[in-house]
Amino acid sequence: MTILYGIKNCDTVKKARSWLDSHGVAYHLHDFRVDGLKKEQIVEWSTQLGWEALLNRRSTTWRQLSDEVKNGLDKAQAIELMLENPTLIKRPLLKQDGNYYVGFKDAEYKKLF
Repeated sequence: MTILYGIKNCDTVKKARSWLDSHGVAYHLHDFRVDGLKKEQIVEWSTQLGWEALLNRRSTTWRQLSDEVKNGLDKAQAIELMLENPTLIKRPLLKQDGNYYVGFKDAEYKKLF
């Protein structure tokens, strides 16, 4: 089953949903705010993608963090931060055939589906 993780009001998630809908791809939307988030999920994503690829350093939440928190961040700290602040996770996160893909790229989705 294809799962799209994100926040339903996020513009990029909306683009991905629109693409999937228009191409007849069945999927389940897992909204971080509605459906919650478990540490095990973030650990799994971080293991496959790398925590650096998963962490959204362009988010408003990231910009509001102190330099002390941002500097010297390691995997364990990043996972805890993303668990506390799901908006720090790049969106959307797509699970397809056991693999994860971050962000929405039309060309990438065309290859996958």
